[in-house]
Amino acid sequence: MSVDVYFNFNGNCREAVEFYAQVFETEVRQMMTFGESPPNPEYQLPEEAKNLVMHARLSIHGSNVMFSDVFPGMPFILGNNITLALVIEDEEQLRAAFAKLQEGGKVEMELQETFWSKCYGSLVDKFGIHWQFNLGTGEQ
Repeated sequence: MSVDVYFNFNGNCREAVEFYAQVFETEVRQMMTFGESPPNPEYQLPEEAKNLVMHARLSIHGSNVMFSDVFPGMPFILGNNITLALVIEDEEQLRAAFAKLQEGGKVEMELQETFWSKCYGSLVDKFGIHWQFNLGTGEQ
């Protein structure tokens, strides 16, 4: 189990990832654009989203640091672009933490299966902290 930091950027994620990889002398472990994700027949991906980074990951001195661009049309507020990501193998523990943190907070995405995880969701807790929950190894 780990709690990882997740940074959002407003169209310059690739530049940020490459910069941090150079600064911390590490390799980009993963980078996927929105255009590389499996197509959704119910939703046409906007052209301006295709080359934006959907997910990237670096290992910085033993910590997973994850990155993405915000999707076009989604709000981006500098200073509020950091999320904590709970990455865990035990679905029961993940669901329990989600249930407790949603009390007094706001669920952004209910726990559900996605193409990268059997169980993923997000919320803002009662203190205004943004959380992502991901069932898996963190290797996605």
